[in-house]
Amino acid sequence: MAPMTRRKAHHDHTPNGIMIDYYAKRSYAGMIITEGTIITQDAIGFGNVPGIFTDKHIEIWQKITDAVHKNNGIIFLQLWHCGRISHPIFHNGKPPISASETNANVPLGSSGYTSSISRAASTSEIQSLINDYATAAENAMKADFDGVEIHGANGYLVDQFLHYCTNQREDEYGETPENMARFCLEVISACGKIIGFNRVGLRLSPGGHMSGIVTDYKDQFIYQHLLNELNKIPIAYVHTGIFDDSTVFSELGGLTATSFLRKYYSNTLIASGGYDFTSAESSIKQGLFDLVAMGRPFIANLDLLEKLKTNQVLRQYDQNMLNTLE
Repeated sequence: MAPMTRRKAHHDHTPNGIMIDYYAKRSYAGMIITEGTIITQDAIGFGNVPGIFTDKHIEIWQKITDAVHKNNGIIFLQLWHCGRISHPIFHNGKPPISASETNANVPLGSSGYTSSISRAASTSEIQSLINDYATAAENAMKADFDGVEIHGANGYLVDQFLHYCTNQREDEYGETPENMARFCLEVISACGKIIGFNRVGLRLSPGGHMSGIVTDYKDQFIYQHLLNELNKIPIAYVHTGIFDDSTVFSELGGLTATSFLRKYYSNTLIASGGYDFTSAESSIKQGLFDLVAMGRPFIANLDLLEKLKTNQVLRQYDQNMLNTLE
C-alpha cells in the first residue's frame, strides 16, 4: 500500500483512533507504507499530519503497528520533511528551510496558505537535519515499525537537493551530481547505521511533476550518480513516487520514472502510479520492477486484494471518501 497523506492526525501531530482503524483494516496489503510523517516540528508544511518526534507520537504509532502486526501485516513509516513546501506561519515567522533560497509558490493543502520563499540551510543545519532523520528512524523502531521509507520524492526536502531548480548551492552539497546527491546518501547512511540498512527504503521522483519542481535535463546525472551509489548499499528498496507512471519524461531520455530507475538501480524496485492488477503482473513478469504499490484503490476498496484476485470491478476513488474514511 502506497503512502497517502490524508491529514487525519490531531493538531499536535499525534495519530488518532481513526488512523489505528484505517491501517488495521488494510493489514492484508502485504506491506503498508504509511502517510508522510514529519520528523520534527520544523519539518511541517501542512496541518494535521502525523509526527514521530514525541513520546506521545511513538505511543500511538505503536498501537497502529500492533494492530497491523496482529493481522500479520508489515508496515514501514515514511519519514517526511517538507522543506520549502511550507510557510513562516508554521515556523514562528521564519522562512522554511531548504537547499537554497527559492519559492515554489504552491498551495499548502486546504490551509489557505501558499508556500513562501525558503532560506538556504547552513552546513551545520544540514548536519542537524541528517541527525533528525536518524532520530526519527530510531523512534520508528521504538514504535515497532518494520522499517522506514525516506521521502525523497515529490518536491520535498530531500528532493530539493536533487534538482538544479531548487539546489543552487556552491558548497559540498551543490553544483555537481556527486555533491547534490550527498544529502540524500548521508540521510540514508545515518538511518541505516542506527536501524539497519535492510530496514531503510527510499522514495524518488526523478522526473519533476509536483511541488514546483521543474526538471532540468542535467538532473538525470544527479540521479544516475545517486542510484549507482545506492547499488552499493543494502537498503530495502527504491520506490517510485508518481501519480501516473505512464508519463514519459524527455529530460530523462524519453523514459518513465520507473524505467529510468530500473535502468540505473539493480536491486529491489517498487513501482507506483496508476497500475492495475493486469499491468502490474505483466510488468513484474517482464522484470520492469519487483513490486507494485497501489494507493487510492486501498481507500476505495476495503477488500481490494480479494477483488484483484477474483477480477472484480473496483470501486472508484472519490476525494469525498476522505471525509468518512473507513
